[in-house]
Amino acid sequence: METQRLERGRLVDHIQLVVKDLAASRRFYEAVMEPLGIPLGGEAEDYFWFDELFVSTPDSEAAQGQLTGRHHIAFQAADRAAVDAFHKAALEAGGKDNGPPGERPQYHPGYYGAFALDPDGNNIEAVYHGEAKRSADSVTITY
Repeated sequence: METQRLERGRLVDHIQLVVKDLAASRRFYEAVMEPLGIPLGGEAEDYFWFDELFVSTPDSEAAQGQLTGRHHIAFQAADRAAVDAFHKAALEAGGKDNGPPGERPQYHPGYYGAFALDPDGNNIEAVYHGEAKRSADSVTITY
């Protein structure tokens, strides 16, 4: 694989999923975020969030009464073990297997991912792209 250098800002600020059963979704996302090291950011009666992922009920003010459609969301994992743990946690939390942990060379050499369907049928993935040097672990924004 040739060396690649990517210069990117934050393409996505946040994503909102509007779900049928908030409690089932919360159990699922708490389980899959734990092995990825992403803590619960906050919650209220009609929503919760993890980092840039916001999940709400249809009657939440931000949802405007509509469920979101099926989405594919991929979360970065620190290593292959985190991808494996993500997949195991997803299935134990009621997710459905949509692709077991493994290499996906059709994407690029070193791509290691796992897929699960959340309670609403969203295709949720954890991916490890292989050894890479990052300029920073995260983006810090101060207002």
